[in-house]
Amino acid sequence: MMGEIYADALAGAPAELEYVDGTRLALETARWFEPIDGDEALLSRCASPTLDIGSGPGRLTAALARRGVHALGIDITPSAVALTRRAGGFALLRDVFGEVPAGGQWTTALLADGNIGIGGHPQALLRRVGQLLRTGGTVLAEVDPPGTRSRVDRVRLRRGPAVGDWFGWAVVSADDIERLAHASGFSVAERWETHGRWLVRLA
Repeated sequence: MMGEIYADALAGAPAELEYVDGTRLALETARWFEPIDGDEALLSRCASPTLDIGSGPGRLTAALARRGVHALGIDITPSAVALTRRAGGFALLRDVFGEVPAGGQWTTALLADGNIGIGGHPQALLRRVGQLLRTGGTVLAEVDPPGTRSRVDRVRLRRGPAVGDWFGWAVVSADDIERLAHASGFSVAERWETHGRWLVRLA
């Protein structure tokens, strides 16, 4: 059901992200289709080949392709993969914790739009990403602003009475990224703010 709700949201249907305490936030999927202020700071630091993890409708994967950067988007939703390809990017239906092509050969791994929260265990995610990168590879990730409390939320997607399964999603504060990076085998090479977004480059 979660996949169906997400697919419908990508197609324009209204959907919400629901928390266990009952809080609901609109799932604003439309913003992932067009460039977002601050994207350039990520795109300009991507080197071939780049793995865009949780690529969604593919705005970043396609933008990299237009720049001549070899990039692959991976997502667990078929409609997101189809949208990425339609936008001009190359994408596959993959779970980052499953089989990913060219393991150990990626130069850059991209975790934009808060995708460092995938799976609800950012340390496990970064360790997995480290396995996919070549020696000397880097992670470009978007984190939450300083002062935010790092946490793991239980959330689900909702469209009217239809609901998906609960899943974990992590929030990582810029205050905590250095500790998390070291625990995962990385160091923080850069941390900066642009257009209200907090970004890090892990080496």
